[in-house]
Amino acid sequence: MNFPTGTVGGKGAAGNVMDWSVTNAYNKTLKELDPKAMPTMDIIPNIDPIDIGLGSSEKGNAVLTAKPRKKTMTSVYLKYFETAVDGKTRRCRFCGQSYSIATATGNLGRHLSNRHPGYDKNGDFATTPVVQPVTVAKKPQALVKMPHVELDHFNWLLIKWLTLASLPTSTLEEQWLRNSFKFLNQSVQIWSGEKFRAVLCEVYKSMKEDVQLTMEQVSSKVSITLDFWTSYEQILYMSVTCQWIDANWSFQKVLLDICHIPSPCEGTEIHYVLSKVIRLYNIDTRIISCTHDNSSNALHACHKLKGNLDSQKVAPFCYIPCAARALNTIIDDGLKTTKSVILKIREFVMAMNLSSEISEDFIQFTSAYEEGNWKFPLDTSARWSGNYQMLNVARKASKSMETIIRKYEEQIDSGLLLNSAEKNVVHIMHKYLEPFYKTINNMCTNGVLTVGLVIFFMDHISEMILMCKNSRQSPDWLKSAAEDMATKAQNYCDQVCNVFTYMTAILDPRIKVELMPENLNLESYLEEARNHFMNNYSTSYFTSITSSYTAQEMDDGGSVSFAEEIARKKRRASMNSATDELTQYLSEPPAPIHTDVLEWWKVNSTRYPRLSLMARDFLSVQSTAASPEDIFCSKGEEIDRQRFSIPFENTQTLLCIKSWMLGGIKVKHKLTEIDYERLMELAASSATDSSSRSSEKKQK
Repeated sequence: MNFPTGTVGGKGAAGNVMDWSVTNAYNKTLKELDPKAMPTMDIIPNIDPIDIGLGSSEKGNAVLTAKPRKKTMTSVYLKYFETAVDGKTRRCRFCGQSYSIATATGNLGRHLSNRHPGYDKNGDFATTPVVQPVTVAKKPQALVKMPHVELDHFNWLLIKWLTLASLPTSTLEEQWLRNSFKFLNQSVQIWSGEKFRAVLCEVYKSMKEDVQLTMEQVSSKVSITLDFWTSYEQILYMSVTCQWIDANWSFQKVLLDICHIPSPCEGTEIHYVLSKVIRLYNIDTRIISCTHDNSSNALHACHKLKGNLDSQKVAPFCYIPCAARALNTIIDDGLKTTKSVILKIREFVMAMNLSSEISEDFIQFTSAYEEGNWKFPLDTSARWSGNYQMLNVARKASKSMETIIRKYEEQIDSGLLLNSAEKNVVHIMHKYLEPFYKTINNMCTNGVLTVGLVIFFMDHISEMILMCKNSRQSPDWLKSAAEDMATKAQNYCDQVCNVFTYMTAILDPRIKVELMPENLNLESYLEEARNHFMNNYSTSYFTSITSSYTAQEMDDGGSVSFAEEIARKKRRASMNSATDELTQYLSEPPAPIHTDVLEWWKVNSTRYPRLSLMARDFLSVQSTAASPEDIFCSKGEEIDRQRFSIPFENTQTLLCIKSWMLGGIKVKHKLTEIDYERLMELAASSATDSSSRSSEKKQK
């Protein structure tokens, strides 16, 4: 309300005396004022209210003084609190939370707004409206804009939902969804789609700065991986992920960016965008390898990147193909002749997944026929996991499958019954692919899938393919498939066999030289590896080792024994020949396959102080461009669906924020950290309070 000069809050020529007509109009307005319509002080945090009285009895109610009286506890909030018998505390009527009698009413209001939103709409404690003193805010010394997280809890929870579900911001522009939120709580104010997009952009910028800071602190070499996909808008995207091993021998990775590849989306464009990301994060002097998705365009881009980095002569750089994608294409060639059979089995399994009655019958029949244990729903994805599951069902539970089809002929087409020739195909292919199944299972469950271990697996796969191709017992259709599989396996081998991958493989204590494939285990590669070790890891580390011993001797204050002095001289002397570490390491037998590689090096780094530095760099090189689970399992289908459906305006922000959030980076909006744990506590508390009030109403 705007007052004329000479009224409350200002002094006119006549001092503080207010015109009677103005006073009467003001009193009338105040009596008609609904206390619920008065501004709540919780939206202006840390500002204490001052109560202004209307006149004074000593002045005959004719003068309205601008001097504030002593603060009173008269407030619209007090009706929601009851005073204890001892008069020292007040208790919330909704949740029982107690506050000191001296607690400011603004704090009580904040409690009601945070813990009991919509409290003023609740009629449980309604009282007859009374005229309350006008409450105004004391002007702060300096206006401080409080973080919006205190005001927009619900919207920040929606931000997390959108991000983790990879849903576009347009989802929240759907009016039926907004009406549903309003139905639950009329006080909900949902941001507009434009506001959500703006906030997400700010969050993306703030979190990206944290990623940049993280990368600046990495002291070792790093590797990157590239993954590509095309959206429904026919836009090509590339994700760039960085991996390294920290000083505590823990594997680390972080998504650097999601990039749009401009038309015509070929190697030149990919190289241009990739180079920008590398320069942005200042890793061009530390990058040691790039694992791509095996596409010709990515291969061309990596070749150009290697040329640029080699010209700088900073560090060796190599690009390698994705082993998981190579193995996936090899298997696809093997499944060509059985795709029609797999489609029939998949249709049968999908019918069982849709009906609890049919699936329960199937479980009972498999138990009666002793055809294994099955847990529904069965995986019916078109990926390797689903295809092998279909072969598994037809191979191990054929009797139950036939019984179910005949029993439910009205629901399941009888054409799904397999004939004898199809059963034979299933039997042969299931047996042939079993080694592939075991290999892929190991790849998906291995903690650190090193290049050495993958080369070991791929060599085994190549042997299985050659055995099938050369076997007289293999049918012609399978031999033909094996021919195509062998071609792709050889193509992968040709790309991955070089001195760089050799060095990476021997530094895996499980592989070393003994388990190296013959075509990679060359004497010339060993000599090059030794030279690289001598030139890049021996001299720089020797100085620090020597100084560390000197410091230790000084700390001992000269009290070390004569024998200890001799021992230290022996240790220093052994370090003068860096090749001794590599020779000693390779002379020992490989560690068991189940060994944790990083833990092994953490324990043995004191034995091989220089070689461990080289291992820390080279073991960060990735054998796959994407997680094997994402490529082989149904999880990958869900990821593909999400990425395919996100519009251009949201792709980068949503997918980057999601990855960073899941990686442990705190969500920030400008300089404010969004405490989602606290928001969830408030939401849970509010839900509990609402449930309690509902129960109390029912009891009444």
